[in-house]
Amino acid sequence: MTAKEIREMSLQEIEKKLSDTRSALLSIQLKKGAATIEKSSSIREQRRDIARMETILLQKKRAHVTEGSVS
Repeated sequence: MTAKEIREMSLQEIEKKLSDTRSALLSIQLKKGAATIEKSSSIREQRRDIARMETILLQKKRAHVTEGSVS
């Protein structure tokens, strides 16, 4: 998922996607522990997606708070 795609989402959509991605990462990590994972690079991709979403979510929340205090 690209940063551009995430920025186009609403706060609620990002939070939902973040929750789903965290669940997927947990599932992948459990599969790795059981040695049944095919693409070990998917763990890195999921972690990076999570970090990207958390960063953009924080930026949007800060912008929302700043926007509310200026008005």
